[in-house]
Amino acid sequence: MKQGLSLRTSQHLALTPQLQQSIRLLQLSTLELSSEVNQMLDDNPFLERTAEEAERESFGLAQADTAVSTDQREQENASYSGAEESYFSRATAENTSEDNASAADDGPSWEGDGTASFSPDDGEWGGEATARGNNLSSDDDMDATELARNAESLQSYLHRQALGLRLSPEDRAALRFLIESLNDDGYLEDDLHDLAQGLAGEDAEQLEQIVHHFTVALHLLQTLEPVGVGARGLAECLALQLKALQNRPEFDADIVQVGLRICAQPMDMLARRDIKRLMPLCQASDAQMRAAIGLLGRLEPKPGRRFVDVERNVVVPDVLVKPITQGGQTRFQVRLNPDVMPRLRVHDIYANALKGHKAGGSDASNFSALQQRLQEARWFIKNIQQRFDTILRVSSAIVARQKGFLTHGELAMRPLVLREIADELGLHESTISRVTTAKYMATPFGTFELKYFFGSGLGTESGGNASSTAVRALIKQFVAAESPKKPLSDNQLAEMLKEQGIECARRTVAKYREGLRIAPASLRKSL
Repeated sequence: MKQGLSLRTSQHLALTPQLQQSIRLLQLSTLELSSEVNQMLDDNPFLERTAEEAERESFGLAQADTAVSTDQREQENASYSGAEESYFSRATAENTSEDNASAADDGPSWEGDGTASFSPDDGEWGGEATARGNNLSSDDDMDATELARNAESLQSYLHRQALGLRLSPEDRAALRFLIESLNDDGYLEDDLHDLAQGLAGEDAEQLEQIVHHFTVALHLLQTLEPVGVGARGLAECLALQLKALQNRPEFDADIVQVGLRICAQPMDMLARRDIKRLMPLCQASDAQMRAAIGLLGRLEPKPGRRFVDVERNVVVPDVLVKPITQGGQTRFQVRLNPDVMPRLRVHDIYANALKGHKAGGSDASNFSALQQRLQEARWFIKNIQQRFDTILRVSSAIVARQKGFLTHGELAMRPLVLREIADELGLHESTISRVTTAKYMATPFGTFELKYFFGSGLGTESGGNASSTAVRALIKQFVAAESPKKPLSDNQLAEMLKEQGIECARRTVAKYREGLRIAPASLRKSL
């Protein structure tokens, strides 16, 4: 083999720590950004909150609005395609404070004097049931709002009731074990034998004893409130609630018995409301079947649902849109929500002390580390500013294109794709995607995610396009006005859209209907 030397030129692009942070902050939601800011405040002594808006440090909308050159666009495309998979696999919404701390330990290079400016291409079953008596009672009910306020779980509510039962130590322990084994809906998913085997192991005699205690405890559990708790499936849950209604005079005993016979049949027949097949199996007339199915529809299929401690995240809009009328003309003012903008600044005392200090000898390494922290604080403030500037620019472009929606509602929504906004602002399409994810805009018609304003177009007879969002709104409008006894089929909805000049296939109508969580015509038909 002959050896030789050769020269070869090549280009490659690497994401600097500053650009990585800029991209990561851009895709964070408001809550995630708040956590990121708190983490940075804890880690960096040069960063502090301020009551006033931070000085922009030679960066702002004046630079962000400048057009992006072709070279910069190509550079951005290359950076996203080459580094996106490796970096954004860990820069997702699941980042925790531990991830941020570990990232800080990697020691990225933040060297510089902080004066460099960024390029603007930043790269249907029943409602809530009651908890006492049965799921149809309205007397002495425990208010759901009060439950949420007290943060009482289903388990604690059941344990409180179990205190009033006279049980042997073994049965009390078994009942407590079963209560702790319930899922959030109030169901006991595991078989009693499997639960007992996990405690008894290979001891057959002890296994038999534990199964016996679990069986006794299960019967006791199913007598507690809310009615239906401890069921092993939907049929048993509904049957337990029906049995609680048998002795109540306001309910027809014959209808309750028909309901119990329905619960003994496969649940898919009830879901399809297959009355013709259920009538002979349940030995009931058509009228009795309809009344029983109506009664079943009023029961609670998930007894534990109202006890679930659901984390209620209030959506705080990032952008506020306000209509302003001047001279008979209405325009829309777009501005950032000041409540979600973190007000940060570099700690002047620490920064000045570091600037006036001359390090030498053994202090050189410590001085260099502090300088790096100071530079990191400056870049963080600058990246925060850039994030909100980009959100404002994208939101303003969206509002300019969707004035019809802001004036007339969903039916006036225009087709819009990410590429249109990207081309107008000179940003990468993936940047627009990140800006519009988990960012919200408050409009006269409510608060919507920025992605809501984007939708594909459907052809019309006039040669134009109709937004898929407007088509969904039309379908919802048609279904709301239909006769309950003769609901509209997907074919009929497609024909009605065609009469409006919108070409929409039946399969597309079915997809939009399912996306709106509207049941098929057969299930919407009233009994």
